[in-house]
Order: sequence, then C-alpha cells, then structure tokens
Amino acid sequence: KTSKMRRRSFIKKSGVSIIAIGAMPTIVLGQEREYNILELMGKEDVNLHGEGINLRKPAHDAFLAMKKAAYSDGIDIKIVSSYRDFYRQEAIWEGKYQRYTEEDGMEPIDAIDKIIEYSTIPGTSRHHWGTDIDIIDGYRKTDGDVLVPDKFEAGGPFEDFKKWMDENSKKFDFHLVYTNDPKRRGFKYEPWHYSYAPISIPMLTAFRSKNILALLEQEEFLGREHFTTGFIKSYIRDNILDINTELL
Repeated sequence: KTSKMRRRSFIKKSGVSIIAIGAMPTIVLGQEREYNILELMGKEDVNLHGEGINLRKPAHDAFLAMKKAAYSDGIDIKIVSSYRDFYRQEAIWEGKYQRYTEEDGMEPIDAIDKIIEYSTIPGTSRHHWGTDIDIIDGYRKTDGDVLVPDKFEAGGPFEDFKKWMDENSKKFDFHLVYTNDPKRRGFKYEPWHYSYAPISIPMLTAFRSKNILALLEQEEFLGREHFTTGFIKSYIRDNILDINTELL
C-alpha cells in the first residue's frame, strides 16, 4: 500500500498528462483482433451468451465444459457475477463512495483507497470484457456475503471448490486474477475471480495502450475529481497490471 502521506499528495492539482503504458503486439495464441475503447470500457453492447452466464462465446463454451467436469466431482460451479457494463460499475463505485464519505465521514482520498481494495474504477473493470467471472460452489450453503476469502480456505464452505479450481481451471483456460502472492500489490486476494485467458489477455494488451487518465478525465462519477496523475499511475501499475502473470 502507498503511504497515506504519498496518497494525500495525489490530491494536489495537476494537469492532465498522457499515460499510455507499454503498448504490446495484440497477437495472442495466433489470434489478432482490434478492441475499441468503448468495448474495453463497458460502454458498447457485447454479444453475450448463456442465461445467467453472460460471457463471450468462447468463454461461455469453456465455462460450460468446466462446469460439466466439476459436476462429476460433486461441485456446482455457480456464477455470482460475470459481465458488468460501465454503468453498473459506476453505480457500485458511487454507492461505496457515498457510504464511506457521507455515512462514515471518510476523507475522499481515504474513501477511494478503501474502494479500490476490491472494486474497480468504472471503465477499468475486467468484468466489462465478457471474459471474467466471480464463482462459488452452488451446492454449499452459507450465510452472508459469499465473496469472502476465508470461505475459500481450510474449513470454509468453498474449500473443496477452491482445491478443484486450483487443479482444473487452467485446463479450460480460466486463471485466477488476483492471487494471494504476498508480493502482489493492488486489489486484495480474490479466490473467486477467474478470467478466460485467450480473450482477456489481448483485451488487456489493447486497454493498457490507451491513455487511461485522459479517458477517466472525461467521466463525471463521484470522486473522479480527486484522481490525479500520480494516483492513476499507481492504480494502473498496482491494480490493473499487478495480477497473475499468466494473464499478462
């Protein structure tokens, strides 16, 4: 985590500067495709497949194959969240921002820092791509929020599910995004969040070549006025790019 003093310095007014990080060739596994910025930011209609699945066709098909394989081992892979458009992510962001600043009395930069422990800035979510899923074992009953790390650990209701995914998910090209590597920065460990690599890798490659700061400057969601060059640079480095290296 960046120190509070350094984070506070991000509030200082600074002009918009171009931030484009490491453009890379958009060829992955022999596939090449252009992804436009509206598509990458969740602002364009995407051809999604499967009732309650809502993934791009190759990801949808791979998910069903993985789900079928898990069934035979007594596990029901259930999607809690998959595709989310920009406006859904904006609602999640603003709900948390209002709660932290108005109800909890937090300073804006502290509220933003708390939000990005688990939630993305609207327009930067991997869930905008139709490739990523938050999943649990539907056979296991549990109270309260299901997307809690300790529920996937030893003794938790999703312990067997997590072990199965660790052993099998890569066979279907699904990879854990935010690992428990102690050296990893950015979003906290999410044992429920998997990504379909054959599509999400080239989409991330396309997204990382864009001027993300300039794109976010055009938005008007709550708290956006506190984003500065320093904050966005850190967010890109830590939250967007410091992920499972298999997905880079």
